[in-house]
Amino acid sequence: MKLNDFKLEVFFGKHEFTAPYLLTQSDCESMTINELFKYEPGLKEPFLNMWLGYTEVSGNPELREAIADLYPTMTPENIIVHAGAQEPIFNFMNVMLNKGNHVITQFPVYQSLFEVANSIGCEVSKWNLKQTEKGWQMNIEELKELIKPNTRLIVLNSPNNPTGYAFRKEEIEAIAEIARNHNIYVFCDEVYKGIELDNIKRPWFADCYEKGISLGVMSKSYGLSGLRIGWVATKDADLIEKLIKMKHYTSICSSGPSEFLAAVALKHSDEILRRNLNIIKQNLKTADDFFQRHPQLFVFNKPMAGPVAFIKMNIKMPVDQFCNKLVEEKGVLLLPAEIYSYEGQYVRMGFGRKSFAKSLAKFEEYLIEKQYV
Repeated sequence: MKLNDFKLEVFFGKHEFTAPYLLTQSDCESMTINELFKYEPGLKEPFLNMWLGYTEVSGNPELREAIADLYPTMTPENIIVHAGAQEPIFNFMNVMLNKGNHVITQFPVYQSLFEVANSIGCEVSKWNLKQTEKGWQMNIEELKELIKPNTRLIVLNSPNNPTGYAFRKEEIEAIAEIARNHNIYVFCDEVYKGIELDNIKRPWFADCYEKGISLGVMSKSYGLSGLRIGWVATKDADLIEKLIKMKHYTSICSSGPSEFLAAVALKHSDEILRRNLNIIKQNLKTADDFFQRHPQLFVFNKPMAGPVAFIKMNIKMPVDQFCNKLVEEKGVLLLPAEIYSYEGQYVRMGFGRKSFAKSLAKFEEYLIEKQYV
């Protein structure tokens, strides 16, 4: 297997820890361990006295139970804990796919959701989000047209990174029915569940389809990326067994302290998600004012859910060149569409951090200095 460079991580490796104004981050505001323990006092001593040995391959039972509680139809036996989201994506693709399989992927999405399949030797077709006057839209009929006799897997990302698009319940059910009729698995990256901006609660895909796999993580909606805890949920017992055996060759097990802290956070899921949703909503009000001041320069595609949006810039300079100049000259980091291998003058903007207003102000200063506005 030969994997192409992960464009986003290469880009962030160059800029994320040096640029002072991060305007593109895809996670929500993080917190300290002390701040997390304020949700449940009395945990400091148990945490400091925990045993630092191996944990169970499938994950700490208490953590798996907390994860299963997020789903109406899941039990701890339906859950496998992993190191972040990248490990379960990699492991699932390698367990599920063989050279010559056909994979349909929603697009644009996180690169590994199609790149791992590509590296295995699969044929990959893109089911594209499209810009409309009402924002980003997807056409279910186009999905039907992409299916082939050798289609093995449909890959979704909802809420979507980078667009903020989220499938509605009826769309999820329609996709599940299409997949069921063709005996196709569906892997749905749902790492932004819980921070819906349109107040519509969607079901997890794994709850809707017997061959559905839901991906979750502590990094995005919860803002706890330093824990490196993710998971998959599925009703497919055979797949669970294969994923456990695959994990023997990757992380083997997750960090015990991280599993402890993740379980604490999930017990207070509603409170943490409400905190992060309030930060996003406040930042979106600031963003609304900004985009109303500059309607000729931007098409503001408001996210339906999650902390990111894909925004069109009406400039002549290629947007990747613009982003490079912006970070070099002003220290403001935006992510250009080229990082997603997506054509068009789009940038990803993130609304999940408390520093958003300050970073946006620096961005506006740059636009004024360079006479874009």
